[in-house]
Amino acid sequence: MTYQTTLDFIYSQLPQYQKIGGKAYKSSLKNIEALCKMLGNPERKIKTIHIAGTNGKGSTSSLLASVLTESGYKVGLFTSPHLIDFRERITIDRQMISERFVVEFVAKYKELVKEIQPSFFEWTMALGFYYFEKKKVDVAVIETGLGGRLDSSNVVSPLVSVITTIGIEHTQYLGNTLKEIAFEKGGVIKPNKPVIIGRGVEKEALEELKRLAVLNNSKVVIASENEQYYESGLLGEIQQYNIATVLAVLNEVKPIFEAVNDITIKKGLKNVTKNTLLRGRWELIDQTPRIIADIAHNVQAVEEIVKQLENEKFDNLSIVWGMVEDKDIEKVVGLLPDNATYYLCEPKINRAMKLEKLASFFKGKNIVLCESCVMAYQQSKKELKTEDLLLISGSNFVVSEVLEGGEW
Repeated sequence: MTYQTTLDFIYSQLPQYQKIGGKAYKSSLKNIEALCKMLGNPERKIKTIHIAGTNGKGSTSSLLASVLTESGYKVGLFTSPHLIDFRERITIDRQMISERFVVEFVAKYKELVKEIQPSFFEWTMALGFYYFEKKKVDVAVIETGLGGRLDSSNVVSPLVSVITTIGIEHTQYLGNTLKEIAFEKGGVIKPNKPVIIGRGVEKEALEELKRLAVLNNSKVVIASENEQYYESGLLGEIQQYNIATVLAVLNEVKPIFEAVNDITIKKGLKNVTKNTLLRGRWELIDQTPRIIADIAHNVQAVEEIVKQLENEKFDNLSIVWGMVEDKDIEKVVGLLPDNATYYLCEPKINRAMKLEKLASFFKGKNIVLCESCVMAYQQSKKELKTEDLLLISGSNFVVSEVLEGGEW
């Protein structure tokens, strides 16, 4: 098998939530437990830090991994989804898992697909555990996919669990209230293991997380506001919240990772994009005119990018925007500024919101309908002047398609 035929096999045989939605969602840990058992339970042989949350978990995971890398540790990082290359999901000190390792793993264990019938995420999670164990990482930072309690990553026994934020999203799987969603996210809290909770978690969710911590005899640490402003390789004021969470985690694991100090913390935060493959978090694509990409796709995240836009200076604002069906589109669009031209597009996935339906929510706003995300970017860019700003957002898939297909 070549790498491409291997990817074709993975995508064709394994149901992928990002592409098809609920049909790929498995409300049980049975499959991942079976896969891990067949692989010799690699998740039990590595140190892990487990990170859940509605927003900020990708940034927090990458910031944390970067600091640990700068401190001299061999650090595995599991994140999702990928934007361009499948291998972005599984890295060690910025190096993606090799094509050869992926090919050999699939060739060796593809019969497990027929036997266990895992989802794409379950299979990828098992591959990540197996890779990190074989490469003998000092620690693996593991980001959840969806939720926490029933997420495939939740077979680890981490040094510390982390919950970055709690917001309303994926209600068909996680519940309709902050309390219900906190219960699902709080499923990553493990007996006798500390849990770090990010700044700004609302009272209803925080009380539920504290209740779960008591049941598990888990120490609760709530990230506090930093006394100083930390420079980060990730732009946007929201990163100061994520940095506060990272600092709380590092303080908790100091006895294990003694090489972490003020110098490596500052270097790790500043060099996060060099030390990890994280993209699409208020990412500056071009300076003149300014072009920014951000994967904000739910109410909580869009609130933050709107705040960030208020700090930007520009003559005219253009926004390339597309979404998937399972989001609260009415609330999201209600947050978006009126003083912008929207180039609406439809990502090339089954879950994408159809262009005509998307446009129906933008009444009263200046919109341009585009055949694809790349065409939306190309058309919007033609209209840009030096002092204008272009934002590409609304979905991971919009950012992914533009980054992969746009000319930079």
